[in-house]
Amino acid sequence: MAIPIKFGTDGWRAIIADEYTVENVKRVAEATALFMKKHKMKKVVIGHDCRFGGKLFTAVTARVLGHYGIKCHVAEGFVSTPMISLGVVKLKADLGIVITASHNPPSYNGYKLKASYGGPSSPSDITELEALIPETCSIPSLPPLNELVDRKLFQDVDLEGMYLKHARKNFDLKLIKAAAGKVAYDAMYGAGQNVVKKLLPKCVFLHCDNNPGMHGQAPEPIHRNLTLLSETIKKNPKITGGLATDGDADRIGMYDEDGNFVDSHHILLILLLYLHKYKGLSGKVVFTFSVTDKLKKMAEKFGLPYEITKVGFKYIAEIMTKEDVLVGGEESGGLAVKGHIPERDGVWIGLMVFEFMARTGKTVKGLVQEVYDEVGAFAFERDDLHITESQKVTVVDHCKRRAYTAFGKYKIQSVEDLDGWKFVFGDEKWVMIRASGTEPVLRVYAQGPSLAECRAMLEATKATILQ
Repeated sequence: MAIPIKFGTDGWRAIIADEYTVENVKRVAEATALFMKKHKMKKVVIGHDCRFGGKLFTAVTARVLGHYGIKCHVAEGFVSTPMISLGVVKLKADLGIVITASHNPPSYNGYKLKASYGGPSSPSDITELEALIPETCSIPSLPPLNELVDRKLFQDVDLEGMYLKHARKNFDLKLIKAAAGKVAYDAMYGAGQNVVKKLLPKCVFLHCDNNPGMHGQAPEPIHRNLTLLSETIKKNPKITGGLATDGDADRIGMYDEDGNFVDSHHILLILLLYLHKYKGLSGKVVFTFSVTDKLKKMAEKFGLPYEITKVGFKYIAEIMTKEDVLVGGEESGGLAVKGHIPERDGVWIGLMVFEFMARTGKTVKGLVQEVYDEVGAFAFERDDLHITESQKVTVVDHCKRRAYTAFGKYKIQSVEDLDGWKFVFGDEKWVMIRASGTEPVLRVYAQGPSLAECRAMLEATKATILQ
């Protein structure tokens, strides 16, 4: 019996040669073809990031879709997820497919779907497609690529060139290069490396070579994975800030000029400050349940509407396609802004922060301070607990039953349960517990006045839930 294939918060992901195999990719590709035929879709954009087997799995996907008469625009070389999403819009395609496991460890690969509007496919479309995945692929022999080329069902497309043109049109790169000074960029062996080299050629580049094994490091742009970037900035006083993007370059991490990590919560606040206070733009502020409530505070201060969603950028994208959204983002570094596609884009967001620096003459640290002047200082921290399934079930059950009344000295005043459980202590302090949608992990988040306090809350929470 074939293994069940499920899409998590951001696509289907599995370990290469275990569940992520050619045969299983064929099953998902056939479901995609059936979904497209059902909805009279005719054209798709396909590409892969730098992970092992990307070219192979892309070709297999195109051959399955080609068998069903669907025209495939296939990216030349590796590309980022935002390039696929932009390509879908520019080429007026019906769907986009990205062969990527995003920030997962290098042993994984995956399969993401993008809608015609250039953002994640809606949860309802994903559910519908998932139900179409067959036990086995029904195609006895896939058509060769040269046959599909002859039938005009397979065409190479320069998505990187398309993205570069779009970025150069929307940013004053001369100003950024002149004012931002020298910045450091860590590609984490991911798909952002080529475009950043071309957009900001004077960067100090780290992990910018094609290495599918990524030296065993999950390409997730969080501080513990970016110590070399931090140390490089600390050792070089000429570096004014740091940028990191994940495996498919849709998520961002940043550093200030002292080598201190600037997380997505702070970047979201910087973006909102820049777009509204400096550029005079308005619109809804949309963020996931695990994001700092300081964003709500700034939105209210600026008189802007806001909405809190479940965890997963697809929920933000869905709103962005229907409403006027100024800034949208999630805790894990996926951020989007007005004037671009409804998609996370680490490179684009990095350029926007550098543009803010260039126009104001402020450093990254200066921008963070201006955020604090508006909404007060805060810190945020997260632990990923790799625990047994039985432990996870027990913790989740306790959360559901409201069995926890305190974590150590931190008394729980109220509980919110939009997606996971947020335990509020008062004074803008809280922890949140949520089971991951893509990995066998329990995530625990904390917001507090300082990193030390966040760590204390996390340790107290772990001591309680794992006893």
